[in-house]
Amino acid sequence: MLDLSHKKMIVWDKGIQLIKEVYRITDSFPSEEKFGLVSQLRRASVSIISNISEGEARKTKKEKRRFYEISCASLVEIDAQIEISLELGFISKKEVRKLSELLNECFAMLSKLKTSR
Repeated sequence: MLDLSHKKMIVWDKGIQLIKEVYRITDSFPSEEKFGLVSQLRRASVSIISNISEGEARKTKKEKRRFYEISCASLVEIDAQIEISLELGFISKKEVRKLSELLNECFAMLSKLKTSR
């Protein structure tokens, strides 16, 4: 594996934690959601750090900012899908407490990165 600086970012670490939490939560979803909400949630969570990585590899501030924006959009996508999952009774609010914290932390960090880099 490459030893790159983005892997030392706090938002990268929080993103990894978020992925693990999404996978943990979606393990209990109904099997018929395997190719629906489970797949969407998991792909969106992986998208966050994938776009942080790609953004950090870019040269210009404009390019970096664009990938941070995509990461933020993936966070919002996860939030919407968690709301749907709550409404459908697949999970409880208690089960998503940690995920909510991670979503908010990552969103705040990425929002700051968008304006500072």
